[in-house]
Amino acid sequence: MRRWVPLLAVCLGTFMLLVDVTIVTVALPAISTALDASFSSLQWILDIYALLLAALVMAAGAASDLLGRKRVYLAGLVLFAVSSLACGLATNISMLIAARAVQGVGAAAMFATTTALIAATYTGKERGIAFGLWGAVNGAAAASGPIIGGLLTEHFSWRAIFLVNLPVAVIALVVSVLGLSESRNPAATRVDIGGTVVFTTAVAAIVYGMISGNDNGWSDPITLVSLDVGIVGLVVFVLIEKGKPHAMLDMTLMRKPSFAAMMFAALMLNGCAFANLAFVSVWLQSVQSLDPVQTGLVFMPLSITSFVVAAITGRRMHKFAPKIPVGVGLLLIGIGVLIQTRVSAGSEWTVLLPGLFVTGLGAGMTNPALADAALGAAPRERAGMAGGATNTFRQLGYAIAIAVLGTVFAARAKEQLGMFSSPDLAASVLSTGQSPRLVAAVPADLRLSAEQAIEAAFADGLDLIFLLSGLGALLAGVIALLLVKSNPASAAMDSEEQAVVFPSAPPRRGRHRVETIGRENAYRLQPMQVPPPFDIRHPSPDSKPAGHSDLAVVGAVQPFGQHASTDID
Repeated sequence: MRRWVPLLAVCLGTFMLLVDVTIVTVALPAISTALDASFSSLQWILDIYALLLAALVMAAGAASDLLGRKRVYLAGLVLFAVSSLACGLATNISMLIAARAVQGVGAAAMFATTTALIAATYTGKERGIAFGLWGAVNGAAAASGPIIGGLLTEHFSWRAIFLVNLPVAVIALVVSVLGLSESRNPAATRVDIGGTVVFTTAVAAIVYGMISGNDNGWSDPITLVSLDVGIVGLVVFVLIEKGKPHAMLDMTLMRKPSFAAMMFAALMLNGCAFANLAFVSVWLQSVQSLDPVQTGLVFMPLSITSFVVAAITGRRMHKFAPKIPVGVGLLLIGIGVLIQTRVSAGSEWTVLLPGLFVTGLGAGMTNPALADAALGAAPRERAGMAGGATNTFRQLGYAIAIAVLGTVFAARAKEQLGMFSSPDLAASVLSTGQSPRLVAAVPADLRLSAEQAIEAAFADGLDLIFLLSGLGALLAGVIALLLVKSNPASAAMDSEEQAVVFPSAPPRRGRHRVETIGRENAYRLQPMQVPPPFDIRHPSPDSKPAGHSDLAVVGAVQPFGQHASTDID
């Protein structure tokens, strides 16, 4: 049982940081009422967290190579807990958004180290099980966020969705200190600060421009400047990363069809499967009159199915080429989301259930296989960067989708709100979950018509975002199946290739001396010197028979360059 304590430590942190991507969705109407938040402010509560998580995860991974994965993970965990407390105590919307930004930084430090910590702890079949369970936690966290958020918001307060992180963080901190071993990359030199700053600025500017365009119009100077800065920033990022020896993202990988297809799949996964839940949650509470708990329970088919299927896929995916569960899973997500386009003005909440179930099937297949597929699409020596890029594109897809779908939803909804004096303002109020304010603002004899207009506006807006999300997932699934090469089933190699942290000396009073290697070096096959089989427990240079070759094993994991040794408990 102690063997799985490190996995528990990683999964606790992963679950907590990924739940916070979607846990806010059910609480949006309550936050809007309590802090008098606009629709754009609510979008930023969701987006700033996912945006910084996406933008900083690769830089955090590079920092962990230098400073140690366990150290960076623990630092992120502490920062995440402190910022969660700040979120729970926020007295205005600006303070909440700022605290969410810091929360995103802590989450990036945690998320960047998870795969490396798992790879350094488990080998062979255990590694497949560990990554399968970790993938199941990923899917369950994203899908169960609305359920947890509903329970906490209904029975306590919207503040509880942030404060609940504190006891979980304390448990995760204790388990991590006791259960995780330190590892680092002795060949690591520095963090690509320039690339990180440019990439973060560019993506933030694009998201800001999209949200501003919905609020102020697409011809507004601030909107245009933001979008221009974002586009130019991405071009600059590509140029400065080309040929850089320690680039945040190796741009040569993007020229490989298999790798580019996997990054597109990662981008569309969270954006297509989960971003629409924010708007569905508002519809359920505003039009269907469900409370937060009932709203969260509506998403049960998605969360339960995703968790169960992810666990099964994680154990079975070694039998298939990684592109199969990724491609088929995205196709199922697309089908499931498209099924939900049946929402109409008079629909009940049950119309969503079949589509949520199918979406859960797809998310459960895709989540655990995506990281494996990305590793298989990249050279072994770039495995660490491939894993970091996958996490970045997943969260970036969610951040961009919130901005895009919010703009699309409001634009379509206002077409049905012509009876109000300002359709634009009415659409913004509608999107925050405050439709009763719209009804109360019209004369009594027009309130029935106002309610019907609001129902029609929600139905039209939801149908359009479901359509776009479904088509995006289908496109990503087809591209994955067509462009990704059919590599052998597991990119995380067979057991004899998976020793990432291994003894290099006999035990010393309960401690082991281990060799540490980098994320990017963990998958290169090289000859490795080992002692003769009969002397394996207590190796000694003097115990080698005459004429015995040092090159006893070919095919074991060996990093480039000099090994670095580190003492761990």
